[in-house]
Amino acid sequence: MMIEHVDAIVDMRRHLTLEKGATPNKGAEVLENLIATDNPGGFAPGGRMNWAADLNMPLLADVKQADVLFWVGDGAFDMRNQRTLRAFVKVLKAAGVNYAVLGLEERDSGDVARRLGDEATFQALARRNIQTLNKYSFKRIVSCDPHSFHVLKNEYGALGGNYEVLHHSTFIAELVSAGKLNLGQHKGGSVTYHDPCYLGRYNGEYEAPRQVLRALGIEVREMQRSGFRSRCCGGGGGAPITDIPGKQRIPDMRMEDIRETEAELVAVGCPQCTAMLEGVVEPRPAIKDIAELVADALIEADAAPAKPAVRKAEPAEVN
Repeated sequence: MMIEHVDAIVDMRRHLTLEKGATPNKGAEVLENLIATDNPGGFAPGGRMNWAADLNMPLLADVKQADVLFWVGDGAFDMRNQRTLRAFVKVLKAAGVNYAVLGLEERDSGDVARRLGDEATFQALARRNIQTLNKYSFKRIVSCDPHSFHVLKNEYGALGGNYEVLHHSTFIAELVSAGKLNLGQHKGGSVTYHDPCYLGRYNGEYEAPRQVLRALGIEVREMQRSGFRSRCCGGGGGAPITDIPGKQRIPDMRMEDIRETEAELVAVGCPQCTAMLEGVVEPRPAIKDIAELVADALIEADAAPAKPAVRKAEPAEVN
Protein backbone atom coordinates (compact mmCIF):
# COMPACT_ATOMS: atom_id res chain seq x y z
CA MET A 1 0.00 0.00 0.00
CA MET A 2 3.17 2.22 -0.02
CA ILE A 3 2.54 3.33 3.57
CA GLU A 4 5.83 4.55 5.09
CA HIS A 5 5.49 2.77 8.41
CA VAL A 6 9.00 3.53 9.73
CA ASP A 7 8.39 7.29 9.90
CA ALA A 8 5.12 6.67 11.75
CA ILE A 9 6.89 4.44 14.28
CA VAL A 10 9.62 7.06 14.84
CA ASP A 11 6.88 9.66 15.48
CA MET A 12 5.33 7.37 18.10
CA ARG A 13 8.75 6.87 19.67
CA ARG A 14 9.15 10.65 19.93
CA HIS A 15 5.97 10.73 22.00
CA LEU A 16 7.20 7.93 24.28
CA THR A 17 10.72 9.36 24.66
CA LEU A 18 10.08 13.11 24.89
CA GLU A 19 6.63 13.19 26.46
CA LYS A 20 6.63 10.13 28.72
CA GLY A 21 10.33 9.37 29.19
CA ALA A 22 9.55 5.73 28.38
CA THR A 23 12.54 4.66 26.25
CA PRO A 24 12.86 0.85 26.69
CA ASN A 25 15.83 -1.01 28.18
CA LYS A 26 19.23 0.65 27.48
CA GLY A 27 17.76 3.34 25.22
CA ALA A 28 17.73 5.99 27.96
CA GLU A 29 21.36 5.23 28.89
CA VAL A 30 22.45 5.62 25.27
CA LEU A 31 20.66 8.96 24.97
CA GLU A 32 22.37 10.16 28.17
CA ASN A 33 25.74 9.09 26.71
CA LEU A 34 25.07 11.04 23.52
CA ILE A 35 24.32 14.19 25.51
CA ALA A 36 27.35 13.78 27.78
CA THR A 37 30.03 12.41 25.42
CA ASP A 38 28.73 12.86 21.85
CA ASN A 39 28.81 9.08 21.25
CA PRO A 40 26.30 6.34 22.18
CA GLY A 41 28.84 4.17 24.00
CA GLY A 42 29.80 6.85 26.51
CA PHE A 43 33.47 6.65 25.54
CA ALA A 44 35.84 9.55 26.23
CA PRO A 45 35.60 11.77 23.12
CA GLY A 46 39.38 12.22 23.10
CA GLY A 47 39.81 8.57 22.09
CA ARG A 48 37.92 8.90 18.79
CA MET A 49 41.09 8.75 16.65
CA ASN A 50 43.19 6.31 18.71
CA TRP A 51 42.67 3.59 16.08
CA ALA A 52 44.50 5.73 13.50
CA ALA A 53 47.48 6.88 15.58
CA ASP A 54 49.94 5.35 13.09
CA LEU A 55 48.13 6.26 9.85
CA ASN A 56 49.10 9.93 9.58
CA MET A 57 45.69 10.92 8.26
CA PRO A 58 45.33 14.59 7.28
CA LEU A 59 42.99 16.67 9.46
CA LEU A 60 40.65 19.19 7.83
CA ALA A 61 41.58 21.66 10.56
CA ASP A 62 45.14 21.59 9.19
CA VAL A 63 44.60 21.32 5.42
CA LYS A 64 41.35 23.37 5.31
CA GLN A 65 40.17 21.69 2.08
CA ALA A 66 40.06 18.24 0.48
CA ASP A 67 38.28 16.41 -2.31
CA VAL A 68 36.86 13.83 0.12
CA LEU A 69 35.88 14.17 3.76
CA PHE A 70 36.06 10.69 5.30
CA TRP A 71 33.29 10.54 7.92
CA VAL A 72 34.62 8.01 10.43
CA GLY A 73 31.50 7.54 12.58
CA ASP A 74 31.19 5.98 16.01
CA GLY A 75 32.67 2.73 14.72
CA ALA A 76 35.93 4.45 15.69
CA PHE A 77 35.29 3.24 19.26
CA ASP A 78 34.63 -0.38 18.22
CA MET A 79 37.66 -2.66 17.84
CA ARG A 80 36.00 -4.80 15.16
CA ASN A 81 34.94 -1.85 13.04
CA GLN A 82 38.37 -0.26 13.37
CA ARG A 83 39.63 -3.00 11.03
CA THR A 84 37.13 -1.83 8.40
CA LEU A 85 38.15 1.81 8.85
CA ARG A 86 41.85 0.97 8.53
CA ALA A 87 41.15 -1.10 5.42
CA PHE A 88 39.28 1.80 3.81
CA VAL A 89 42.13 4.20 4.61
CA LYS A 90 44.49 1.75 2.88
CA VAL A 91 42.22 1.85 -0.20
CA LEU A 92 42.11 5.66 -0.17
CA LYS A 93 45.89 5.86 -0.02
CA ALA A 94 46.36 3.23 -2.74
CA ALA A 95 44.08 5.22 -5.06
CA GLY A 96 45.84 8.51 -4.30
CA VAL A 97 42.64 10.16 -3.07
CA ASN A 98 42.93 13.69 -1.67
CA TYR A 99 41.07 13.10 1.60
CA ALA A 100 40.94 14.36 5.16
CA VAL A 101 39.07 13.64 8.41
CA LEU A 102 37.52 15.86 11.07
CA GLY A 103 39.33 14.03 13.87
CA LEU A 104 38.17 15.13 17.32
CA GLU A 105 35.83 17.70 15.77
CA GLU A 106 33.53 14.93 14.54
CA ARG A 107 30.46 14.11 16.63
CA ASP A 108 27.87 11.35 16.44
CA SER A 109 25.68 11.90 13.37
CA GLY A 110 22.53 11.76 15.53
CA ASP A 111 21.03 8.75 13.77
CA VAL A 112 20.51 6.71 16.96
CA ALA A 113 18.93 9.66 18.79
CA ARG A 114 16.41 10.24 16.00
CA ARG A 115 15.49 6.54 15.67
CA LEU A 116 14.93 6.35 19.44
CA GLY A 117 12.67 9.38 19.29
CA ASP A 118 14.93 11.97 20.93
CA GLU A 119 14.53 14.70 18.34
CA ALA A 120 16.09 17.37 20.55
CA THR A 121 19.38 15.48 20.91
CA PHE A 122 19.41 14.64 17.18
CA GLN A 123 19.03 18.28 16.22
CA ALA A 124 21.66 19.42 18.73
CA LEU A 125 24.20 16.92 17.34
CA ALA A 126 23.29 17.68 13.73
CA ARG A 127 23.59 21.47 14.18
CA ARG A 128 27.00 21.11 15.81
CA ASN A 129 28.21 18.88 12.97
CA ILE A 130 26.82 21.24 10.33
CA GLN A 131 28.55 24.19 12.03
CA THR A 132 31.84 22.26 11.91
CA LEU A 133 31.41 21.10 8.30
CA ASN A 134 30.61 24.61 7.10
CA LYS A 135 34.05 25.81 8.23
CA TYR A 136 35.80 23.71 5.59
CA SER A 137 35.89 23.13 1.85
CA PHE A 138 35.36 19.63 0.45
CA LYS A 139 33.56 18.12 -2.52
CA ARG A 140 32.05 14.97 -1.01
CA ILE A 141 31.57 13.09 2.22
CA VAL A 142 32.25 9.34 2.23
CA SER A 143 31.27 7.03 5.10
CA CYS A 144 31.55 3.28 5.78
CA ASP A 145 28.34 3.46 7.85
CA PRO A 146 25.02 3.46 5.93
CA HIS A 147 23.26 4.99 8.94
CA SER A 148 25.58 8.02 9.01
CA PHE A 149 25.44 8.13 5.21
CA HIS A 150 21.63 8.24 5.25
CA VAL A 151 21.39 10.93 7.94
CA LEU A 152 24.03 13.19 6.38
CA LYS A 153 22.60 12.75 2.89
CA ASN A 154 18.86 12.91 3.54
CA GLU A 155 18.17 14.47 6.93
CA TYR A 156 20.76 17.21 7.51
CA GLY A 157 19.32 19.23 4.62
CA ALA A 158 16.29 20.25 6.69
CA LEU A 159 18.70 21.90 9.15
CA GLY A 160 20.76 23.65 6.49
CA GLY A 161 23.41 20.98 5.84
CA ASN A 162 23.36 20.05 2.15
CA TYR A 163 26.19 17.80 1.05
CA GLU A 164 27.04 15.21 -1.57
CA VAL A 165 27.37 12.01 0.46
CA LEU A 166 28.50 8.56 -0.73
CA HIS A 167 28.67 5.15 0.89
CA HIS A 168 32.17 3.71 0.72
CA SER A 169 31.05 0.88 -1.59
CA THR A 170 29.82 3.43 -4.15
CA PHE A 171 33.05 5.39 -3.87
CA ILE A 172 35.20 2.25 -4.24
CA ALA A 173 33.15 1.26 -7.31
CA GLU A 174 34.00 4.67 -8.82
CA LEU A 175 37.69 4.15 -8.08
CA VAL A 176 37.58 0.70 -9.70
CA SER A 177 35.81 2.04 -12.82
CA ALA A 178 38.37 4.85 -13.12
CA GLY A 179 41.25 2.35 -12.92
CA LYS A 180 42.62 3.92 -9.74
CA LEU A 181 43.09 0.59 -7.92
CA ASN A 182 45.45 -2.21 -8.87
CA LEU A 183 43.46 -5.24 -7.73
CA GLY A 184 44.21 -8.92 -7.66
CA GLN A 185 41.62 -11.66 -7.38
CA HIS A 186 39.82 -12.81 -4.25
CA LYS A 187 41.70 -15.83 -2.91
CA GLY A 188 39.02 -17.11 -0.55
CA GLY A 189 36.01 -19.33 -1.10
CA SER A 190 32.43 -18.60 -2.17
CA VAL A 191 30.81 -15.31 -1.13
CA THR A 192 27.29 -14.01 -0.55
CA TYR A 193 26.38 -10.36 0.02
CA HIS A 194 24.05 -8.92 2.66
CA ASP A 195 22.28 -5.65 1.68
CA PRO A 196 22.20 -3.11 4.56
CA CYS A 197 18.72 -1.60 4.92
CA TYR A 198 19.87 2.04 4.92
CA LEU A 199 22.01 1.51 1.83
CA GLY A 200 19.62 -0.65 -0.15
CA ARG A 201 15.94 -0.12 0.56
CA TYR A 202 16.33 3.43 1.88
CA ASN A 203 18.79 4.74 -0.72
CA GLY A 204 18.47 2.34 -3.63
CA GLU A 205 22.15 1.33 -3.81
CA TYR A 206 22.30 -2.34 -4.73
CA GLU A 207 24.68 -2.43 -7.70
CA ALA A 208 27.86 -0.70 -6.47
CA PRO A 209 28.78 -3.30 -3.79
CA ARG A 210 28.21 -6.11 -6.26
CA GLN A 211 30.25 -4.27 -8.90
CA VAL A 212 33.17 -4.10 -6.46
CA LEU A 213 32.86 -7.80 -5.65
CA ARG A 214 32.83 -8.68 -9.35
CA ALA A 215 36.01 -6.64 -9.81
CA LEU A 216 37.62 -8.98 -7.26
CA GLY A 217 36.58 -11.99 -9.34
CA ILE A 218 33.77 -12.90 -6.95
CA GLU A 219 30.56 -14.40 -8.28
CA VAL A 220 28.05 -13.57 -5.56
CA ARG A 221 25.83 -16.40 -4.37
CA GLU A 222 22.64 -14.41 -3.90
CA MET A 223 20.32 -15.20 -1.02
CA GLN A 224 16.67 -15.79 -1.81
CA ARG A 225 15.93 -12.58 0.07
CA SER A 226 18.40 -10.08 -1.41
CA GLY A 227 18.28 -6.67 -3.05
CA PHE A 228 15.05 -4.79 -2.32
CA ARG A 229 13.66 -7.98 -0.71
CA SER A 230 16.62 -8.32 1.65
CA ARG A 231 15.97 -9.22 5.29
CA CYS A 232 17.23 -6.84 7.99
CA CYS A 233 20.17 -7.94 10.14
CA GLY A 234 18.35 -6.75 13.27
CA GLY A 235 20.79 -3.90 13.93
CA GLY A 236 18.84 -0.84 12.76
CA GLY A 237 16.44 1.56 14.41
CA GLY A 238 17.97 1.20 17.86
CA ALA A 239 16.92 -2.47 18.04
CA PRO A 240 20.18 -3.78 19.62
CA ILE A 241 19.87 -1.13 22.34
CA THR A 242 16.21 -1.60 23.21
CA ASP A 243 16.42 -5.39 22.67
CA ILE A 244 12.73 -6.18 23.03
CA PRO A 245 12.50 -9.99 23.36
CA GLY A 246 10.84 -12.13 20.70
CA LYS A 247 10.54 -15.77 19.67
CA GLN A 248 13.59 -15.63 17.38
CA ARG A 249 16.47 -13.19 16.94
CA ILE A 250 16.48 -11.43 13.57
CA PRO A 251 20.23 -12.02 12.96
CA ASP A 252 19.65 -15.76 13.49
CA MET A 253 16.92 -15.66 10.86
CA ARG A 254 19.25 -13.81 8.48
CA MET A 255 22.02 -16.32 9.10
CA GLU A 256 19.67 -19.11 8.02
CA ASP A 257 19.22 -17.24 4.73
CA ILE A 258 23.01 -17.09 4.43
CA ARG A 259 23.54 -20.77 5.24
CA GLU A 260 21.15 -21.75 2.45
CA THR A 261 23.63 -20.31 -0.08
CA GLU A 262 26.43 -22.50 1.36
CA ALA A 263 28.76 -19.50 0.98
CA GLU A 264 31.95 -19.53 3.05
CA LEU A 265 32.03 -15.76 3.55
CA VAL A 266 29.49 -12.95 3.90
CA ALA A 267 30.40 -9.56 2.40
CA VAL A 268 28.82 -6.64 4.27
CA GLY A 269 28.88 -2.86 4.07
CA CYS A 270 27.72 -1.73 7.51
CA PRO A 271 29.22 -1.89 11.03
CA GLN A 272 25.81 -2.75 12.52
CA CYS A 273 25.37 -5.67 10.11
CA THR A 274 28.89 -6.87 10.92
CA ALA A 275 28.19 -6.80 14.67
CA MET A 276 24.81 -8.51 14.42
CA LEU A 277 25.93 -11.30 12.06
CA GLU A 278 29.17 -11.94 13.95
CA GLY A 279 27.03 -12.22 17.08
CA VAL A 280 25.40 -15.38 15.72
CA VAL A 281 26.67 -18.54 17.42
CA GLU A 282 29.23 -20.47 15.40
CA PRO A 283 29.61 -22.49 13.23
CA ARG A 284 28.77 -19.84 10.64
CA PRO A 285 30.48 -18.21 7.64
CA ALA A 286 33.09 -15.51 8.20
CA ILE A 287 31.98 -11.86 7.93
CA LYS A 288 34.05 -9.22 6.08
CA ASP A 289 33.36 -5.66 5.05
CA ILE A 290 33.78 -4.81 1.36
CA ALA A 291 36.63 -2.44 2.27
CA GLU A 292 38.48 -5.33 3.93
CA LEU A 293 38.06 -7.54 0.86
CA VAL A 294 39.36 -4.78 -1.44
CA ALA A 295 42.29 -3.96 0.87
CA ASP A 296 43.22 -7.67 0.96
CA ALA A 297 43.23 -7.80 -2.86
CA LEU A 298 45.34 -4.65 -3.42
CA ILE A 299 48.54 -5.26 -5.33
CA GLU A 300 51.16 -3.01 -3.82
CA ALA A 301 53.25 -0.95 -6.21
CA ASP A 302 56.44 -2.06 -4.45
CA ALA A 303 55.40 -5.72 -4.27
CA ALA A 304 57.74 -6.76 -7.09
CA PRO A 305 60.69 -8.74 -5.73
CA ALA A 306 63.84 -6.68 -5.45
CA LYS A 307 66.83 -7.68 -7.52
CA PRO A 308 69.54 -9.26 -5.41
CA ALA A 309 72.51 -7.00 -4.86
CA VAL A 310 75.66 -8.04 -6.71
CA ARG A 311 78.53 -8.44 -4.32
CA LYS A 312 82.02 -7.55 -5.50
CA ALA A 313 84.49 -10.38 -5.27
CA GLU A 314 86.89 -10.01 -2.38
CA PRO A 315 90.57 -9.86 -3.42
CA ALA A 316 92.41 -13.14 -2.82
CA GLU A 317 94.50 -13.16 0.31
CA VAL A 318 98.22 -13.52 -0.48
CA ASN A 319 100.28 -15.59 1.90
